[in-house]
Amino acid sequence: MISEFDALRIRKFNAQLFQMKKIIAGLILILSVSFAKAQTDQDSAWIMDHYTKQEFTIPMRDGVKLFTAVYIPNDKSDLHPILMNRTPYSCAPYGKNFSMRLLKSHWKYYCRENYIIVIQDVRGSWMSEGEFVDVRPFNKNKTGNEIDEASDTYDAIDWLTKNIPNNNGHVGVFGISYPGFYATMAAASGHPALKAVSPQAPVTDWFMGDDFHHNGAFFQMDGFSFYSGFGKPRPKPTTIGPRGFEFQIRDNYKFYLENPPSRQMKLIGDSVAFWKELYAHPNYDEWWQSRDARRAMFNIKPAMLVVGGLFDAEDCYGAWNLYKAIEKQNPDTHNKIVMGPWYHGQWSSNDGSRLGNIRFGENTSVWYQNNIEIPFFNYYLKNKGDNPKLAEANVFITGENKWKQFEQWPPAETQPREIYLAPYGALSWNLPTYVKKGSFSEYISDPAHPVPYTEDVHFGRTREYMTDDQRFAGRRTDVLSFETDPLTEDLTLAGVLTAKLKVSISGTDADFVVKLFDVFPDDFQYTPSGASNNYPMGGYQMLVRGEIMRGKYRNSFEKPEPFKPGKIESVNFNLPDVAHTFKKGHRLMVQIQSSWFPLADRNPQQFMNIYDAKPGDYQKATIKIFHDANNASSINLPILK
Repeated sequence: MISEFDALRIRKFNAQLFQMKKIIAGLILILSVSFAKAQTDQDSAWIMDHYTKQEFTIPMRDGVKLFTAVYIPNDKSDLHPILMNRTPYSCAPYGKNFSMRLLKSHWKYYCRENYIIVIQDVRGSWMSEGEFVDVRPFNKNKTGNEIDEASDTYDAIDWLTKNIPNNNGHVGVFGISYPGFYATMAAASGHPALKAVSPQAPVTDWFMGDDFHHNGAFFQMDGFSFYSGFGKPRPKPTTIGPRGFEFQIRDNYKFYLENPPSRQMKLIGDSVAFWKELYAHPNYDEWWQSRDARRAMFNIKPAMLVVGGLFDAEDCYGAWNLYKAIEKQNPDTHNKIVMGPWYHGQWSSNDGSRLGNIRFGENTSVWYQNNIEIPFFNYYLKNKGDNPKLAEANVFITGENKWKQFEQWPPAETQPREIYLAPYGALSWNLPTYVKKGSFSEYISDPAHPVPYTEDVHFGRTREYMTDDQRFAGRRTDVLSFETDPLTEDLTLAGVLTAKLKVSISGTDADFVVKLFDVFPDDFQYTPSGASNNYPMGGYQMLVRGEIMRGKYRNSFEKPEPFKPGKIESVNFNLPDVAHTFKKGHRLMVQIQSSWFPLADRNPQQFMNIYDAKPGDYQKATIKIFHDANNASSINLPILK
């Protein structure tokens, strides 16, 4: 038996060992950072020694000139491809200095491959002439000097291939987020020199699922913070960006509670054209429909590589749905999709090993850069390497933490199966035939105390909420939770989730938020634990996918309809695709609530134009979710066999 003295010595030794491990881990981190910085400095020096920067104003067919920065390899022994990024966020720095994108992002690899790098201010932005129009609609019937973003790309490519020396006549276009939209429009340009395009997290439909609306619900935090600065008028070309809104309240929950959409217009002022249009078009009318980038995706000739993040808080919808539109409308086009476990743009960073508290087991970003994106452009623009053996869909399955390749998406092996909401907070694989008629779960939704989207008090919208622990929400009385027993075998979902709710409400409108998450076992911990992660992972409720539906659009996004108080109605909607394995011993859980604040604006819970809602218009409502044999609520799961 160990003596008390020996036990004390052992505890002291273990404490010293733990401290030593922390010191060693810290030293390794310092050395890693130092090495990375040294490598970056070396790359930067090489690029500036081997490249020359030139600036041009390239004329468009209507006479407007677009400011363009071109980085040209000094190597004259060979011809080089052109890789272009068109952006509303500035091609700065202007003048002789080099863009940090070349020096510190994975763009540096393209420099090592001697690409001609082109960054262009789009029409009406920064140093380019003309009028800026947000997500300018594609005009398939252009004549004469009529323009759109596709024609501007065509004219830019035409000028570059004719005027930049030592180019090989092959052009690629890529971009993330808003530049991803411009990459999409480039694909529709039809220029014969355009050989490869990669829209990444592309803005595709700002009403249905990207950035500023999800199923008609206004994502006010992203919308207001973005357009309070970005959307300000620019009377003439400038190198100086707009001044953003000065928030006096640094708690976003408090700020947006005190400043609903009806007041946000007053805070921004009436000079932001897109904001006024957004308010003027609360429903999915032709104004919005014309801004759906998928309308341009016909007769696409270049090879396409659509990229997105499974946990992209901004444009997850755009990546999945642009790929599907290209696939459907262009069956003969080389069209591939890559979806990794990333936040918005994380695939272009130096680290894709984790998001928030969730780990992915490898640096998925660097793997993607070296194995997919760069070989893709090298093949189509440089004729370098073998034809990339990219599968149709290259998707990282979280939970299992493995890259998988599929011949189609959703995979042919996927089988849909309903999982039903049941009494007492259960989830059942069986239709509730045994439940008495009128069985339901209910809660009171109070717009004065909306359900927060994350537990933290903070200012800006977090990217980590996409995998956040949801235990905080389940402790509220206005959130319903339904859970399975521990799984007896692994369960993989791959494809679209569909919520099928049977509901009644006491008012005339309500929102419905459905969240699916993975409940970890109580004894779960990552191995090794890691000195930087002290979060209690036992019992962690990882958000896998969540989505909101504005109830008045349940039958039509163009023609909203009020609910009849007390009447049982169907509310069906899709959640963005998932790719996740629930491991043996884990549980599935579904939460349902009627606010997701301040991520989405509050619903007054009466049928009206919410942009006009005054403080007195917001009303409590009783929400019932039914789970009897005649009115079964379920989630359709895409189960990978």
